[in-house]
Amino acid sequence: MRILLAEDDALLGDGLRNGLRQHGFQVDWVRDGEAAQRELRAQPYAAAVLDLGLPRLDGLDVLAQIRQAGVTLPVLVLTARDGVPDRIKGLDLGADDYVVKPIDLDELAARLRALVRRAHGQPTEVLRAWGGVTLDASARSVAKDGQAVTLSTREFDLLLAMVLNAGRVLSREQLEQHLYAWGQEVESNAIEVHVHHLRRKLGSELIQTVRGVGYVLRKEDNPAA
Repeated sequence: MRILLAEDDALLGDGLRNGLRQHGFQVDWVRDGEAAQRELRAQPYAAAVLDLGLPRLDGLDVLAQIRQAGVTLPVLVLTARDGVPDRIKGLDLGADDYVVKPIDLDELAARLRALVRRAHGQPTEVLRAWGGVTLDASARSVAKDGQAVTLSTREFDLLLAMVLNAGRVLSREQLEQHLYAWGQEVESNAIEVHVHHLRRKLGSELIQTVRGVGYVLRKEDNPAA
C-alpha cells in the first residue's frame, strides 16, 4: 500500500522510508508541511505518517487543513512532543494515532496496517476473500483453501488493494497509484499482467473485468463462514 511520509529530518526520514519499504509499504517522502498538504490533497494515499515539527507549515496546521478540505485518509502523527495537551490537540484536529519518537519500526508498521484496515472496515490482519482466499497483511502471505500460494511483491500488493476494496471497481490508474511510489517505472500493461497471474494462481473468477472501467474483486459470499 502507498503512504506519504512527511519528515524533515534527513537521516530519520531516510531510515523510515527504507524501513517501511521492507514492511511492504510504497513510500513517498516529503520534507515540509506545504508539500505534505499539497500531496495529501492531490494523491489517493492509503495513509500518512505526519511529523509535527515540519518547516514551512506545522504538522498540526497540515492536519487541520486536509481535514477541512475533506481528506479522510488515516493519519498517524509522529512527534517528539509527548505532552498530553499536544496529543489531545492532534486528535481533536483529526489524527488517528500517535507515535512518540524514538520510533520502533515494527510498531509503526503495525499501527499503519491497523489504521488502513479499520478505514476499510477490516478488524484483523487476516483478510478473507471470495473463493477460499485468505491474506495475512502482517506476514504478507496468501492461502487458498488453506494451502499457501506464492505471490510476487506486486501481486500481493495488488491483491491487498483489491481485498480492502472488495466489491468496488478500481481503474488501472487507481491500482497503479496503490502499487507504485514516485520514480518507480510502470509498464503500460503491468496491471493486466499482475491480474492475469493472480487469476491463474487463485482462480479465474476472483477478479472480474469491468470493460472500459477496471477490475473488481468479488465479495465473500459468507464472511462468517
